[in-house]
Amino acid sequence: MLSVIKIEEINSIENHLDQLSKLLAGVVDDGASIGFLPPMKLSDARHYWQTVLNQNVILYIAKIHNEIVGTIQVHLCTKQNGLHRAEIAKLMTSPNARRKGVARTLMNVAEERAIIEGRTLLTLDTREGDPSNLLYQSFGYIPAGKIPNFALSGEGALDTTVIYYKILSK
Repeated sequence: MLSVIKIEEINSIENHLDQLSKLLAGVVDDGASIGFLPPMKLSDARHYWQTVLNQNVILYIAKIHNEIVGTIQVHLCTKQNGLHRAEIAKLMTSPNARRKGVARTLMNVAEERAIIEGRTLLTLDTREGDPSNLLYQSFGYIPAGKIPNFALSGEGALDTTVIYYKILSK
């Protein structure tokens, strides 16, 4: 049986704080390179979510059976010379909800929103070698380059990040 993925835009974290915090801690502890190191304390995850939203961050959550199983953010550039671009950030899928179309559904929604916001260029970065590279490339994202020693891993190594971009058609 195929699970139905429900996507919601979140303008307030309050009613979702516990589930979002558990999701963030779970994906970090599972090895995701999204700015945090394992083991992640729930208090640190809560603090992150309490400070993430502002007028330039659009946050979507994915739910299956009313449980948050994924998120994605669209960060709108506010610089005068960058009003045509946005960054995709913090795409995460719960380890127990992977391979169910959650990330793909979230990417589609984020790209649609970027177009609505008048954005024609999207950028993102991800750790070299992660499965996310294949996802982004399947969406037509083009690698612009790599930065070695960009992010510290949970094992203490310095990982390379890959910067991607995609030009959107209106």
